[in-house]
Order: sequence, then structure tokens, then C-alpha cells
Amino acid sequence: MKIVFFQQLVNGLTLGSAYAVIAIGYTLVFGVLNIVNMAHGGIFMIGAYIGLLLVTEAGLGIFPALIGAMIGGAVLGYGLEIFALRPLRRRKVTHLAPLISTIGVSTFLESVALMVWGPQTRSFPAAFGNGLMDFGVFKISGIQIISLGTAVVLMALLTVMLNKTKIGKAVRATSENAETAGLLGINTSRIITFTVMLASALGAAAGVLIGLSFNAIEPTMGTSMGLKGLAVLIMGGLGNVEGAMAGGFILGIAEVFAVAYGSSTYRDAVAFGIIILILFIRPEGLFSKAGKGGRP
Repeated sequence: MKIVFFQQLVNGLTLGSAYAVIAIGYTLVFGVLNIVNMAHGGIFMIGAYIGLLLVTEAGLGIFPALIGAMIGGAVLGYGLEIFALRPLRRRKVTHLAPLISTIGVSTFLESVALMVWGPQTRSFPAAFGNGLMDFGVFKISGIQIISLGTAVVLMALLTVMLNKTKIGKAVRATSENAETAGLLGINTSRIITFTVMLASALGAAAGVLIGLSFNAIEPTMGTSMGLKGLAVLIMGGLGNVEGAMAGGFILGIAEVFAVAYGSSTYRDAVAFGIIILILFIRPEGLFSKAGKGGRP
């Protein structure tokens, strides 16, 4: 029983780390623009395909492919901001308009993926990290080490960037109050574009990590994982990066234990059951800070 517990804990941490990376992308955009970016799931899916193509067609290793996917995600994020978000922001429309716009972008990306790659499921080559390392109370595969390690490194780098660098402080200032940040000399338009690109790059990275972990990539994967990211966004507190990180791990562990000690059919029910429970107990999220709006 003890071995099973620790094994499922490792599995949950691995899955949760990918959920956290997905949710951070939602959190960054929400913190700066105060909107839910429904295109994030589509960019997540395209990132997984880019990583797969770089591995299978270009013959790159997984880490160069991951970097390539992040670059591709950043480019998609730039296009999203320029064509779907900026025109609406200039017209000062309601928050519902960009929400619908990003849903449209997500649908467009899914349609493109279906047209280009078809509906069939694809997977990374079997050579990537199939071996198991035995630590006694648990076993961990090379894929899990890559996924967990990469996610932790990305989260650590993001935390340092937001707290220690000039551009990170500009992102935080813009998220607190864009008008005041502009008066202080910050180019808020560039910061918003940078934030959307960064969030999209993280989403694309998460797509590769999930594709590796589940060994399955398909055009519709962005919808289900996007909803999981929203679940973590709500759980951690809207716009709270640290909350998104913690919420991702909590959801991943909860899902894995629900499958291990219950049934695989409960996986999604657990995710959204937790959301409902949290909304009743703490509507602002588990890690939101009063008076700070849960911003980055």
C-alpha cells in the first residue's frame, strides 16, 4: 500500500506540473488583460504538433523540439494579440468580445489541425524515455523525469523573471494598473504583447509535455486540457501565478488518486467537482490575496 501511494504521488506530481504550466499561461493573460484566453488550448495543441514534427521530421532531440515549440507558440501568441485582442482593446469593448474572439481563434486552430494532420492520434517515437528508474518505493520513467523537470525549470525561470527582472516588474505593474504603469513610462502595449507571447510559449511547452506523458496528440486535445487549465486558474485564484502552480499540482494529484483508488471515469469529474467545491467555500480561489486582486 505504501509503495502504491508513493507511486501515485509521483504520477500526480508529473501530471500536475504540466497542468500548472498550462494554467500559468491563462493566469498571465488574465492578470494583465483581465480576460480568459480561450485560444490557449488551441495554441497548446499546435505546440504539441510542432514538437512532434521537429522530432519526427527534423530529427531533433526532445529539448530542441521543446524550444522550437515554444518559439512557435510565441509566434501564434503574437498573431493572437495583434489580430484578435488589440483591435478590440483599442475600441474598449466589453470583456465578452475578446472572450468570443479567442474562442473563434481556438476553433480556427483546431480546424487547421484537423485539415493538416487529420483526426487520428499521433505519438512521439517510443525511444523517448521508456526505461524505468527504480527508487524502491516508486518507479519513474525517463518521460516523467523530462516532463516534471522541464515544468519545474520553466516555473522557476518564470518566477525569477517576474520578481527580479525589469521586464518582469513591468508586467507586474501593468497587471496592477495599466494606466498608472503607462504614466510611469512603461510601454504597456509592448508589455501586453510580450505577456501574451510568453503565455502562449508556455502553453506550447505544456502541449509537448502532455503529448510525451500521454503518448497521444490529436486536434481536439486542446479543448479538454484547456478546461483543466481553467480549473486550475479558478482553483489557484484568478491572476495568481503561484496559485496556478500550486493548483496544478493539487489537481494532478487529485486526478491520479481518483483513478488509482476509484475509476478512470472519475478523472474529469474530480477536476470539476473540486472547482464547484472551491467556488462554494472560497470563490476567490485558494491562494488569492485580499487587496491585491490575485495579480502576478
